[in-house]
Amino acid sequence: QVQLVESGGGVVQAGGSLRLSCAASGRTFSSYVVGWFRRAPGKDREFVAAITLDYGTTYYGDSVKARFTISRDNAKNTMYLQMNSLEPEDTAVYYCAAKDRTFGLRSADQYLYWGQGTQVTVSS
Repeated sequence: QVQLVESGGGVVQAGGSLRLSCAASGRTFSSYVVGWFRRAPGKDREFVAAITLDYGTTYYGDSVKARFTISRDNAKNTMYLQMNSLEPEDTAVYYCAAKDRTFGLRSADQYLYWGQGTQVTVSS
């Protein structure tokens, strides 16, 4: 099993930046995909970004493309989400997640493991 723990959330003004981290423990594999989802109050869970652990191929949701950057450090079993130019609409609980294949990587239901989430609040 894989355990995921997010950190780095907080309160930031619009236009600011935050860097989220997701630390994995337990069994991990280079074929895994790790990603970020977010859930804002009253809204559906939204795909944010994902990265493959083998070649580092990245994927982004339309709402965050060009503002967020996902990366991973396989040696540390840690994945990061650098969030720049934050907007109030980015306010949400952010979750990291992992899955064992690339199929359906934009779909939350396809992910096997989830962290508990970290709150990101962007003030206007």
